[in-house]
Amino acid sequence: MAKGPPATIVKAALVKRALHRGGRGRADLAAMAKAAVLAELARAAASRGATQAPPTAEATPAVLRDAGLFVLRAGVGSVLLAHGSQKLFGWFGGGGVQGTGAAFEQMGFTPGGPSAVAAGLGEAGGGALMLLGLATPVAGAAAAGTMMAASAVHFPAFFAQEGGYEYAALLGVSTAALALTGPGGWSLDALLGYRLNKPWLSVVGLVASAVAATAVLQRRAQHLAATAPGAPPVEGEPEG
Repeated sequence: MAKGPPATIVKAALVKRALHRGGRGRADLAAMAKAAVLAELARAAASRGATQAPPTAEATPAVLRDAGLFVLRAGVGSVLLAHGSQKLFGWFGGGGVQGTGAAFEQMGFTPGGPSAVAAGLGEAGGGALMLLGLATPVAGAAAAGTMMAASAVHFPAFFAQEGGYEYAALLGVSTAALALTGPGGWSLDALLGYRLNKPWLSVVGLVASAVAATAVLQRRAQHLAATAPGAPPVEGEPEG
């Protein structure tokens, strides 16, 4: 097969012809140059493989995700920390261990003092860790279990203005979700290389907290049934 002249000779001839054609020739030359540049860019992209998106196209969603998780952690963690401080220290108009323990006794959580301390630690401790983004699976699971027990107290009414479990359930779902998703990049867990934020910790923590909350609620139900008016006396307890 006969070979044609080299591509460089053809290009040179076309450029020479375009220059001799005046203004229209220069326009044709500019179009040729543009086409050559585009062809070279396409060839370079093909040699690198798949076209890569600009760095900001992937970085922006990651930043927004971290910001959203931080806002959620800060809001939920602060609320839990405040509620736990009411129970443990009597801050923000709370009753402290003594007052909260007495209220817990009336609600069927016995003994009241230790129950108040456990609830206060679950809220304040879980809220503080969540706010910092430290050991997030454990913090979220502890808070979720505490809110599970709190929701049962207000059941079956739903809306908060009717004394229902709406508020406690929302906190419980939020903390459980954070236990599963993790704290995001703006956290102490991220600074520590996520050593305290492992997927298995989320599963184990949530299952353990659910089991513990269920046991507490069963004990409460038994206590309420035993102390209800007309209930048969407990063995060893005098009648009347």
